[in-house]
Amino acid sequence: MSGFSYKDIYIEDVKRVLEVNVLPEKHCNFDCIFCPIGRSQNKVDVQKSFEGYKGSLVELGNMIDNSNAELVFINSKGEALVHDKIEEIIEFIKTKGVPIRLMTNGYLLGENEYISIANKCNEVLGEIKVITEEDFRKVQRPIDGYTLERYISNMVSFNKQYNGNFIFEVTIIKGYNDDEKSVQKLKGIIKEISPDKVIISRMEDEIFKKKLGITDERFKEISRILLDR
Repeated sequence: MSGFSYKDIYIEDVKRVLEVNVLPEKHCNFDCIFCPIGRSQNKVDVQKSFEGYKGSLVELGNMIDNSNAELVFINSKGEALVHDKIEEIIEFIKTKGVPIRLMTNGYLLGENEYISIANKCNEVLGEIKVITEEDFRKVQRPIDGYTLERYISNMVSFNKQYNGNFIFEVTIIKGYNDDEKSVQKLKGIIKEISPDKVIISRMEDEIFKKKLGITDERFKEISRILLDR
């Protein structure tokens, strides 16, 4: 498989957003049990090449021009940073004069080569889903040797040197981080990372919503606590 894929243009904060996936299939350094795109058959944290890159770049340029995009959001099937041409993709988008947002789970933001790539983007979006080492290993199933402590510290150190807008998404999951103690720990992590923007989300995929979703009331309560900085 090769090529990029796109979502329909949508409006966010009055900007026309073009969301692009640069990976032909899932490649990630995690293998989360609740990932909506399924299991990671390709669990990697080093860059690899993909076929059809040049043609995909031409198509991306046409998509940007034809859609009058005002923000390009690189949100891929897994970890976009493992695409060996991600830096060239970012540089190409910049020639179009359009701001770039990069979605990453955040773990690789502790590596110099990936820091330099992410620094080229106007916005970087990192995330967190669980708050104990046991749950991190059990349900996010990262590459061997990864730790939650390092995961958080990578985002902390990245944001300290980053000149763009760092967005931090916290996903509330029933039974894993929705109790009072966990919410306070999340609040501490947010303070430590000190992002420019915090997004609080929850399980919306119908497959996982019934078991891992929380009520509207609890979601509003947790959101109020975490967004009160």
